[in-house]
Amino acid sequence: MKRLIVGAISVAVLIAIPRITTGQTKTISSEMRVETGVVEAIEASSRKVTLRKPDGTMVTTVAGPEIKRFDEVKIGDKITARYYDNVVLRVKRPGESDEVSAVSGTTGSNQASPGGTKAKQMTLTVTITAIDTTTPSITFTGPEGYKYTSKVQDPVALSKVKVGDKVDIVWTEALLVSLEPGK
Repeated sequence: MKRLIVGAISVAVLIAIPRITTGQTKTISSEMRVETGVVEAIEASSRKVTLRKPDGTMVTTVAGPEIKRFDEVKIGDKITARYYDNVVLRVKRPGESDEVSAVSGTTGSNQASPGGTKAKQMTLTVTITAIDTTTPSITFTGPEGYKYTSKVQDPVALSKVKVGDKVDIVWTEALLVSLEPGK
């Protein structure tokens, strides 16, 4: 969870702080990433699936218990995974309460072939604890007292925030997986 929080915050700081001011909201959408692979091996007892990517590299992954139609995956099937994430940032007004929440869910495919969607959303409030205009960088603390420092790409961004400001970060990510039966 801590790694997820740090990752979300670093993306937010590097990309969005340059464009937000107190009370405003900024949405950062990433491009959808698509990965494909052909099933080369299946180990049913451990639910491990080995995939050959288009460049020839092999990758092994584990299908968790939420994958209900695992037994329908066969050697030679083509798996396509589409990953998308979205970050929304908002500098909080003084006196607004902090937020920390997380939700996730998995939905199986109702199609003829197995597949599905897994999504999660996390909301948290961080506090800016230091600003270094010479580097330029920003340091903040978040839930459970962790600290994180990140360089800021746009130095003008640092003039729009100050130590003590609180920023809400809402990070949503989704993974859509589909299967095309092998020939």
